[in-house]
Amino acid sequence: MTNNNALSNKVLVLGVDGLDPKLTNKYIEEGIMPNTKKLIELGASREDLKMIGGQPTVTPPMWTTLATGTNPCTHGITEYYSNTHERLDVLLYNFDSTKCKAEQMWNVSAEAGKKTLVWHWPGSSWPPSSESPNLSVIDGTQPGGINCGVAEVDAEKIIVASEKTEESKYATKAASDSKIPCFIPGMEIESHEGLTTSYDKVHAQEVTGIGITSEESYHNLSDTPFDICYSPLKDATGWAIEIPEGAKEFTVLHSAGKIRRICLLLKNEQNVYDKVVMYKNKKSKDIIAEAKLDVFVHDVIDEAYVGEEKRLVNRNMRLLEVAEDGSMLKMWISAGMDFSNDTLWHPKTLLKTIVDNVGYPQPICTTAGSDPTLITKCVNANWTSAAEWNAKSIKYLIAHENYEVVFSHFHNVDLQGHLLVKFLYEGSDKLSADVYQKLFRDVYIQTDYYIGQFLELLDKNWTILLVSDHGQVCPEHGRTDFLCGTNAVNAIYFEKWGYLTLKRDENGNRLHEIDWEKTVAVPVRLNEVYINLRGRNPHGIVNPKDKYELEEKIMTDMYQLQHEKTGHRVISVALRNEDAILLGMGGPECGDIVYFVAEGYTDDHGDSLSTMYGTNDTCVSSIFVAAGIGIKKNYKTTRQIKHIDVTPTVASLLGLRMPRECEGAPVYQILED
Repeated sequence: MTNNNALSNKVLVLGVDGLDPKLTNKYIEEGIMPNTKKLIELGASREDLKMIGGQPTVTPPMWTTLATGTNPCTHGITEYYSNTHERLDVLLYNFDSTKCKAEQMWNVSAEAGKKTLVWHWPGSSWPPSSESPNLSVIDGTQPGGINCGVAEVDAEKIIVASEKTEESKYATKAASDSKIPCFIPGMEIESHEGLTTSYDKVHAQEVTGIGITSEESYHNLSDTPFDICYSPLKDATGWAIEIPEGAKEFTVLHSAGKIRRICLLLKNEQNVYDKVVMYKNKKSKDIIAEAKLDVFVHDVIDEAYVGEEKRLVNRNMRLLEVAEDGSMLKMWISAGMDFSNDTLWHPKTLLKTIVDNVGYPQPICTTAGSDPTLITKCVNANWTSAAEWNAKSIKYLIAHENYEVVFSHFHNVDLQGHLLVKFLYEGSDKLSADVYQKLFRDVYIQTDYYIGQFLELLDKNWTILLVSDHGQVCPEHGRTDFLCGTNAVNAIYFEKWGYLTLKRDENGNRLHEIDWEKTVAVPVRLNEVYINLRGRNPHGIVNPKDKYELEEKIMTDMYQLQHEKTGHRVISVALRNEDAILLGMGGPECGDIVYFVAEGYTDDHGDSLSTMYGTNDTCVSSIFVAAGIGIKKNYKTTRQIKHIDVTPTVASLLGLRMPRECEGAPVYQILED
């Protein structure tokens, strides 16, 4: 549809979760982000590339703000998890569009006749909230990747085959780096009972957690364990096919051991073992997959169990290591993706369109464990595969399905950043800071490649807005254990201060259960404290007339909390609910107290104000760059651009009305006269 009031008829919002404007500028100056540099030179931005983010700096509320032009206090998505006054210790996944109280910009464009695509936007996009036939929505129920919440049906794993191993064994969550011993005595094959699918993740799931130690209140993604499959490695015998001289065989177990695949380890022309060939069994002549040493293999089609039913899935794999004499090997295999699952595709026909013309939805990889081999060859390589698939899919739909407005999101920086960014300053007991810095640098090189895939659209009269929801910071002094974490009630300080009481067993040991009859307040989610108020909460004991004084006492204790090394406060600001409106928070979906951690003591994002800086040129601010039709070229503005300004800028470019509740304003300084 052509609009005579429009500056542009085709707009792509190119969202990259976690993209840091300060680091982006640094890497542009180093010459490793040439595509991003070109986008900036062809368009407009601030000199520092910054956009002021909303609060809190986590995925669902910020992507919802970017889509609606409203603050969390208006649209109602105020955290990663939602919370109710009915059950203060229970959290609900907060990606559901039915909870959003503000109109999304994609509904406006679709209902105005513009064919609109919403591609994995993790903030109030699913389920679709408009009946317009011009609106297509794909996933958005979780941040990682398209279909990963519903179609990832088998865990990623490392296969270790060795002559020292006597029988095939499968162990879940058995290792966290690539230094896996070839043989672990006393292990048993993992039970098949309790195998589950992730289909139920479409719906909000309850999360209950009580943290009484720092470790319980905080989960470090870098330490996430992964599955290990152990197999004997021996001379190949009994095959129906003719096998090369010196070939060895081993077994790969899928679905926790319910599916077995037999593999050959083969020599090359130089008589060196360097290739694995996978078959269904020894009688089969059809090859499932071939993997040469250190070559990333895409889209291996095989089977996995979903409950008691077998499904076809796609996996990626890589042969990581082979002993010269063929006595041992290590191989990574990604999670299995049920590529026929169209639960989160609207219309559902789009999944087949993409699978037939582009390829299969890609899995997520978190097999890292602060291990440079796994981070580089598995995690980063898998995200590069995802970058290619996402870019090709979006461009295919633009070219062949005639979409005119696209809201897209890609999660590579954020997820890889959770593995790396906190170690940029001091490193860890596994790797030096220099290694982490190089690994994170590679993530930005990868992101520049992804951005570069869309530059061709500028020659086809598109306007591109590059945005992020937040950056990620590396704290100078390390995170404070006052931080609640995203999915637990942190009882450490509130129990010590006497606001929260835990139940105890017959021996006097603390239980992970709150005694509500003796608890007046609980810190829940990342940045909030809830008062256990009589008349509002089912087990409330605080008289409403005492609420103000209790809040005052809690905030005083919080401000007096000092870091053990620096002696400085670790809380930057604490506000009552009614005052948090100044930061775009507050309201019925927020806690009674909203607080933020001070600079230098933060997690990588989420707990601090959106203006916070970290070490090693990191910040938690968002990025904003615009280029293409309707945008000034090579232009720098001094305007403070905010999250709430993105949607009205899109509306102005398209010549359409603002969404009903929109609170921002167009960044008119960058628009062509």
